[in-house]
Amino acid sequence: MMSSEDFSMRISMLASGSSGNVTYVQTPQREILVDAGLSGKKIEQLMASIGRSMHNIDAIFVTHEHSDHIKGLGVLARRYKLAIYANEETWLAIGDKCGKIPLEQRFVMEPGELLTFGDLDVASFGVSHDAAQAQFYAFQKDNKQFAMMTDLGYVSDRQRGFLRNCDAYLMESNHDTDMLRMGRYPWHLKQRILSDSGHLSNEAGAEALSEMIGDKTQHVYLGHLSKDNNLPELAMQTVTSVLRDHDLGVNDQFHIHNTHPDEASDLLTL
Repeated sequence: MMSSEDFSMRISMLASGSSGNVTYVQTPQREILVDAGLSGKKIEQLMASIGRSMHNIDAIFVTHEHSDHIKGLGVLARRYKLAIYANEETWLAIGDKCGKIPLEQRFVMEPGELLTFGDLDVASFGVSHDAAQAQFYAFQKDNKQFAMMTDLGYVSDRQRGFLRNCDAYLMESNHDTDMLRMGRYPWHLKQRILSDSGHLSNEAGAEALSEMIGDKTQHVYLGHLSKDNNLPELAMQTVTSVLRDHDLGVNDQFHIHNTHPDEASDLLTL
């Protein structure tokens, strides 16, 4: 736990992609991770790369049970005696995939709940994905807000309203639809990805963003890019083009960043 400092929130996308997902959020009193989808050792290295340590982490908030979100969860929970938050369906789905996590470290947070965690407000919301009960999170400290939306087949009208005008977003930009359709994946997997419980395309994520971005928005991170069905430059180009079609001046109002599967984004102060 840190002493009070002159900032509200700092964030870093430690890793984002089909091989693993980890996000870091810091306030003056709390440091947390969302998901732990890489090995414990790799997550420790990524934390060190932004000048932080796992010893300062207070909790991990889990989105769902897929391995690219929980691979290092058990190791880190046991090594650092961390509080782990997930909804009941996700806990049941995790089962013994992460080894034994002591009961006193397990906490339940259901979709639609609001938790005050020290000086950090955490709101959870359910999303449509092929998991037991996937949920993502929005964080607020003072007037600074950061919302995460990856691993979902569509963004509901309610979510577009609830998450409007955040300072920063991590938004899924999983695939280019043409690359996916023409690619080597078997048809059943293509159908899964394209379904309402799959993943957002570059264009679908951008269309959702166009209804959520507001005057406060300064940063958009494009997350969970497929290594087979997308290209970072294509994701950036598509999202930028869609937003400009909605008269959202990307370079003037806010910045768009790509994320990486094994390289942390710079620690950003909101």
